[in-house]
Amino acid sequence: MRCLLQTGALVPAVVWGADGTRQAENYSFLASFLQMLAALGLVLGLILLVYYGFTRLLRKLPVLSQGNRNIRVVEVRSMGPRKALVLVEVGGEYLLLASSGEQLTYIKTVDMLEEIELVEDSPVSQSFRSLLKRAVSRPESNP
Repeated sequence: MRCLLQTGALVPAVVWGADGTRQAENYSFLASFLQMLAALGLVLGLILLVYYGFTRLLRKLPVLSQGNRNIRVVEVRSMGPRKALVLVEVGGEYLLLASSGEQLTYIKTVDMLEEIELVEDSPVSQSFRSLLKRAVSRPESNP
């Protein structure tokens, strides 16, 4: 708010600089610089004001509020191009769904999340350091 008040104090400088009655010999770099800063401050102030207004408005709309959610996507695992397994929680139950292209297929209901066997992701790629050590320690063979 303080920034907007300071910007408002510079508005007369903007109007004074835009009158076009000054001649080339009376050109002032400082006045032009202040005019540019005032215009920039005014634009930034308006952007912040619109942002603040829209965020307040969007919080009040019940359709867009993220209050009580009954459906939650727990995990998505890609199985290939446009194919995935989706674990969804709906009302305390966990559903396993298959997504392929434009189709969503029900697979299974999982009663409790604890029943799902947690499989650690195996490291598919090795670190660069281990690959470099292996390449350096490997003796080169000449054919």
